[in-house]
Amino acid sequence: MPLATARVTTTRPSRYVKQLVSHMGHKVAATLAPDGRGTITLTSGTCTLSPMADRLELTATAVDAPSLARVQDVITRHLVRFATQEELAVEWTSAIDGGELEPTAPVVGEYLLAHHTPVDGVLGELAVATREAAADAAHMQVSSDEGALLTMLTRLTGARLAVEIGVFTGYSALCIARGLEEGGRLIACDISEEWAAIGRPYWERAGVADRIDLRVAPALDTLRALDAEPVIDIAFIDADKGNYPAYYEEIVRRLRPGGLVVLDNVFLGGRVLDPAYGEEHHVAVRRLNDMIAADERVDAVMLPVRDGVTIARRR
Repeated sequence: MPLATARVTTTRPSRYVKQLVSHMGHKVAATLAPDGRGTITLTSGTCTLSPMADRLELTATAVDAPSLARVQDVITRHLVRFATQEELAVEWTSAIDGGELEPTAPVVGEYLLAHHTPVDGVLGELAVATREAAADAAHMQVSSDEGALLTMLTRLTGARLAVEIGVFTGYSALCIARGLEEGGRLIACDISEEWAAIGRPYWERAGVADRIDLRVAPALDTLRALDAEPVIDIAFIDADKGNYPAYYEEIVRRLRPGGLVVLDNVFLGGRVLDPAYGEEHHVAVRRLNDMIAADERVDAVMLPVRDGVTIARRR
């Protein structure tokens, strides 16, 4: 369950981070990033320390409330001990559940939807058809602003070969197909012909049906049957989360230099930030996020777009 934060007013934030990392690094895992952020990993949990101009921001995470309290206590005691020239007030927020986080507040989300290039009738009608047919499952469709991002990224890469893992009703496939160069092709992987059938008429109306090669089969089988040469220009992963690491690996090895892989739902509703969530898909996405950050084959950025979007570019 627990996450907690604290904002500590101080004129010496960077100095405290360095002192804490140096001192605690003799007993526990403690790292200092080039930008001055520190991470201290205790047996009971983890605390990140971010120096700002006039404050130090702390974020503590743990698997349960008692463990979180221990992390808070250790960090607070050491921080206050190092503050010999000022009196620090370390006041932690109440613990919250990662699943209750709102990376994009509703009011921000609505503003974003109102301020991107408007969708045309085909995309708009497909969105409506999806809501009517899928009901509670309609949330699996990407939002219109994320769809616009996919079209833009596809165009920016000059993509001729794209791969999508997870088609659902075909909204994102349509967005990607529209961004392809003339003669380009999208290999769209899904296990449901039924859902994809909803999108087919809209692909036809948009004039991109001939660009979309729908393959109804387990995506890993489809990926492993592709040529091993690095020829993919852009890929979008938005399918079963437990297989994200495997999908990523199969795609990255086939990405051309400069090619992109885009991954949706890397926050899992905030649950990947909360170590108390330990189901297979939580662990898989958490592991993937760490893996991408350390992957020397790519340059990557994670964006707080909707439920979290990672964009990785093959070096």
